[in-house]
Amino acid sequence: MTKSIQPLAEVFGHLVDDRSPKANRYRSGRLCPFNNKVPNCTKDKAKNPLGVCSIFHNGAPTITCPIRFREDWLITEDAASFFFGDGTAWSSLTEVRLNDANGKSAGNIDVVLVAYDDNGNIFDFGALEIQAVYISGNVRDPFEYYMKNPKAHAQMDWSAQPNYPRPDYLSSSRKRLAPQLLYKGGILHSWHKKTAVALNKSFFETLPPLKTISKSKADISWLIYDLHLVKEEGQERFILTKTDEVFTEFEPALISITTSSPGNIDDFIKLLQEKLDEQLETPPNNKIIEKPF
Repeated sequence: MTKSIQPLAEVFGHLVDDRSPKANRYRSGRLCPFNNKVPNCTKDKAKNPLGVCSIFHNGAPTITCPIRFREDWLITEDAASFFFGDGTAWSSLTEVRLNDANGKSAGNIDVVLVAYDDNGNIFDFGALEIQAVYISGNVRDPFEYYMKNPKAHAQMDWSAQPNYPRPDYLSSSRKRLAPQLLYKGGILHSWHKKTAVALNKSFFETLPPLKTISKSKADISWLIYDLHLVKEEGQERFILTKTDEVFTEFEPALISITTSSPGNIDDFIKLLQEKLDEQLETPPNNKIIEKPF
């Protein structure tokens, strides 16, 4: 198991200290084991992919690549159990464009699950959105350094380097999650279709408290996953595991996520006063100085 001074948890689907032939093959071929659209990793750059699936934060792995959630397609099974009844025939379609009333794109839905009858005709569907975590700092530099010599650099100490990579949960919710729910989720909600959101446990715990309801009345299912360390055939690896499922209505959840908690107004007035005092004490640059005759 790697130390916390090493920011990289998984590279091309394997622990950085995994020296098995399979791990070496995935690193040398820059492959993705998590059902990417092609066998190779395509994150950031197709020709020079950033093969970091997860990073360590406070000693625990945090998923930073949305494709990482596709392990064994567990997320589609969990979403289907929310969208459809038992025994329903369903399939999944990835990266489906969603248009608004003017024909303009509201974005792509990560995964659309479709229910179909015996003739193959669709009679219901639901949208599955995958929310990985943004990174603050620079993850490309430690990744490139590690890839130069994976064996020697598996236990590298990156803690003294500038821009040490960390999960940016605030940006992930405000710049990614909230807009996704507002635009795409708003259209789906108007159609009375359900949405499932797959996200990391550590990410969900940073969100404001959400008012929960029963599964049968819910518009959104929050599918919460974590990476659990297991040992198989003498080799450690992380596996995607669902730790919880939270059911909410659409509008209350959106309001909770997009509404900031107000601070103390007295503190803000104090800040304004300090700025005003500073402004009044500083003479303008264009002040005219009268010369004596």
